[in-house]
Order: sequence, then C-alpha cells, then structure tokens
Amino acid sequence: AYEAIIADFRLDDQSQDFIEVVSEKVEETGPVDVAALRENWAAMTDTHQFFGLLRKLKIGRQDAVRSVGEDFAHQVAADAVGHLMRAAAERESDIMCFVGNHGTIQIHTGPVKNIQPMGPWLNVMDPTFHMHLRMDHIAECWVVRKPTVDGHVTSLEAYDGSGEMIIQFFGKRKEGMTERTDWREILDSLPRPDSVAA
Repeated sequence: AYEAIIADFRLDDQSQDFIEVVSEKVEETGPVDVAALRENWAAMTDTHQFFGLLRKLKIGRQDAVRSVGEDFAHQVAADAVGHLMRAAAERESDIMCFVGNHGTIQIHTGPVKNIQPMGPWLNVMDPTFHMHLRMDHIAECWVVRKPTVDGHVTSLEAYDGSGEMIIQFFGKRKEGMTERTDWREILDSLPRPDSVAA
C-alpha cells in the first residue's frame, strides 16, 4: 500500500535544482475603517481571532497594524529582530518564533543562545534551533498587542518590502497564564525608527 501511494504521488521531475519563486506584492485593501478595526481588535479574547477579524473587515495584516493605533501596535526599527534576539539570549528568556510560507508554519519554542551576525544574515546556531534570517529583506517591524482573556499578548512582526510577514516572535507562554514581564521589557526596549521616534 505504501509503494502504491509513492507511485501515485511521485513527480516525474525528480531534479534537485532550486527554483526561486518571488512572492507577489500583498494586495492593498483600500481605505481602513479605523473605528471598526479598533472596536473589533479591542473585543478579541484570543490571539487566534485575529485572522477572522482581518477577513471580516477585508483588511491586510500590515494595513491593520499600521492603522489600529499606538496602544495596539507601534513601529520599531527594521533591525529590531537582532536587538530582540540578543536581549533574549542575554536574559535567557524563552521565545516562540514563527516562520511560515503558503504550505506550512515552523515554530521554535525555547531559549536562544548563540546569535551570530554574518553580512546581511542574522544566524542562530544553537544545537536544537538554527535560524538564518536576511536582515536586509526586512522593511518594517511592528510590536503588536492583542487582547486575550489572560491580558494582552505581545509580538514582534517583521515584514518585507511587499508587505508579507517574514517572521513573528512571542514570549513563551502557557494558556491561562499572563504574559511574562521579561518579554514585555525586551519589546519595550526595542529602538524606534527615526521617522517615528518619540
């Protein structure tokens, strides 16, 4: 039965050549109803409700974080990921790292220790977690706060020049627990871009 499955689904072309597929620009969603966005955002009780909120309001993720207001999302410097990773390593803070594509999402949960920049790359070279992130592909970073029944949950989201999210970070947290203070302190310490500096 296993051999039959292989035969049924095997591609004729078994070459190992890598073909880069450039993602298309994320569709712009037009004017944002900020009042409706803020009302729905404030009413969330779980972070997973965010996707339904975007569908309901027919708005893209980046447009939402740009429009919702500083109490829910604020922009930080494009190199904020490096600051976050170094701070998490120094404080020995457990993080959650989400990287996705159109087929799957990969998640790392735990500490980061060995942070190695090399050229445009930010590398994590830990025994159980390897990450290689092109920092020069990050156009914008946002600290995003979403309400839950356990209080706000805060993330760092990095977007490319086309508006697609490249990577997202949370502090490690169990359901039913409030967000850790050390995680919030790390996010509060991230530098702002010159254009929106306070």
